[in-house]
Order: sequence, then C-alpha cells, then structure tokens
Amino acid sequence: MLFDSYKLDSKLLDNRYVVAPMTRISAEADGRANDRMKQYYERFAKGGFSAIISEGIYTDTSFSQGYNNQPGLATDIQADAWKPVIEAVHQHGSIMIAQLMHAGGQSQGNAYTDETIAPSAIAPKGEQLGFYGGSGPFQTPRAMDDQDLEEAKMGIVDSARRAKEAGFDGVEIHGANGYLLDQFLTDYLNKREDSYGGSVENRLRYVLEVVDEVLAEVGEDFIIGIRISQGKVADQSHKWAGGEEEAKEIFGALGKTGLDYIHVTDGDATAPSFGKETKTLAGAAKEYGGITVIANGQLQNPDQAESLLDSKQAHLVSIGTGALANPDLPNKVRDGVELEAFDFERILLPQAEVKDDEINYPVRS
Repeated sequence: MLFDSYKLDSKLLDNRYVVAPMTRISAEADGRANDRMKQYYERFAKGGFSAIISEGIYTDTSFSQGYNNQPGLATDIQADAWKPVIEAVHQHGSIMIAQLMHAGGQSQGNAYTDETIAPSAIAPKGEQLGFYGGSGPFQTPRAMDDQDLEEAKMGIVDSARRAKEAGFDGVEIHGANGYLLDQFLTDYLNKREDSYGGSVENRLRYVLEVVDEVLAEVGEDFIIGIRISQGKVADQSHKWAGGEEEAKEIFGALGKTGLDYIHVTDGDATAPSFGKETKTLAGAAKEYGGITVIANGQLQNPDQAESLLDSKQAHLVSIGTGALANPDLPNKVRDGVELEAFDFERILLPQAEVKDDEINYPVRS
C-alpha cells in the first residue's frame, strides 16, 4: 500500500509517503526562506515523497516565533520568499503544505520580543534545546488575555491566507509537541478559569475556534490539517490524563470540523498509546476522527509503515529523522536499496541548521 495513490482533498498523491515537519533554523534572521531551504526541500520531492510538510512557520510579528532563524508567514515579504521553494517542490510532482506554528510558552528565540505568552503563567517542563539555540529552563510566560487570544488566532488565519496566495497546497495547524495550541489541551499547562480551561471540552475550545476560522478563510480547494500529539518537545513522556476517552473526545471533535486530515505523532506509531492493549494514537484518530490520518513515529522501516496501513490505522505515513538520513527514502524502498541510519550528531549538532553535505546528498531519482 505504500506505493498506492491516495486522494487528499483535491490532490492525488502518487504514494503514501509524507515528509514530517522538522525545525531546521536555516531561514534568514528576518524570517525569509532562502535558497538553502529551497535545495533542502527540493531533495525530498526528487526523492519520491508525494507530499512535504514544512517545518513549523511562525505566524505573527509578536509572540509566535519559537526559534531564531525560523521561517515566517507573518508578512507578505516572508510569504513571497517561499514561492521559489514551493515551485521547486512542484516541479517534481510533489505537493507542499505549510505547518503554521505559534510557540506560546515554549518559545526559546524571538526576534520581536523577549516575552512569552501561554494559556496560563506556567513554564513548560524541561530545558530549552541547545541544538536549536536555547539554553536553561523555559521562562514563565504571561497568561494570555482576550486581546492575546484574538491576535494569536488571527495571526494563524492571516498566515493561512498568505500560504494559499504563495502557492502552498495546504496548511497544517500545529496543535502538537507542546506549542501554543497543545498548551491549551494540556491539563498541567492550562489552569484557566474561563471558558478555555478546566474540562476537555473547554481546553479544546480555542483549538476548534482556530480551525473553524482557518477553514472559513481558506477552506475552498485547499488542504487543511492539524497535528496532534501527547508528548512534547521538553516532556516526551506526557500522556493525556483521560487516556483513550480523552482521545475520543479530542479526535471526535476535530473530525466534525471539516478538516481534511489529522496528523498524529508518537514515539512509536505502531505501539499502544494509552497503556497496555490500547489503540495506537493513529488508530484512535482514525476511529474517532473519521477522516484521513497521517501517522508519524519511527516509520522509516517500510514493514512497520506497511503494517500500519494494512491494518487500516492510518492512510498516510510521515517520515522525520528517517527522511533526514534518506531524503530519497521512497525511491530507495521502491528499488530495494538499504536505508542509511540517522546520524544525530552529523545532522543536528552543534546546531540544527541544514548542512552542506545534506544539500549535496546524491538523491536517488
């Protein structure tokens, strides 16, 4: 099934392979995409991936940026800079989706402000990531007021519009990995006493408002998805307190919105996600959401990826570190060529910017 075609909204994908979003801090300081990024993304399209989801792109010129040298879609100038990247990907028959990200309290580098905001004034667990330019604990954010809520929401909506105008084939709303929308979903980070805090229904409310407004702005003939996880950048072991029942409520609500897909990420996409003998996160998203599911989590092994598709737990698979090691992974799998192992130190250290040897990698066509 990995090489079966699949129709995602109005786009026909040649296979089930998707590049997962991965932060690479290689944009210009002012958030513009550049030629190095064009070469980086083009390799994946040459290498046989039918769809590419960009790294997280920040959405406003106030609090959304999460890392220095992260690309943006917060201005028209930034949007224009993405056009050569998208065109290069399209030349090889792949589609490109922009992941829209507000870092919230998990920001560790912002060109516009030193302050962070979040649902509540609670610092994320863990330490900032050194290979993304951070150090030490996360600062305690300021709790968002009504104006912050509206500005953050409209930043995402406006960035979705710019993405469509720039030529992206869709957007993925980042609701995973400990960033702003995930902070609303997370019980220990969201202690609000208004309609956005408390119950799962309330903690999900802001996420659904963002989704609804993006759909209203750009939903016609444009792919719109969302990424969801339990774990976070700095708290990988986190699980939803309500387990599978909470998953049912979250995925059930998302499935009713009009989204085209749910993209779930877990440590191992094929493992039970809520305890022994429970569903995988992908399986829960598919059963309770009822829409297209993209699964992520150690699926570079084609047998594992195939098993997830064969068992009807997902429709598409996204590859992260496996794609960094093998930007031509689909073509290698097609031809029976052995895959290279991911080398963390070579690719992501001392900093995670795109390296020369990645750009010069001899992609198998």
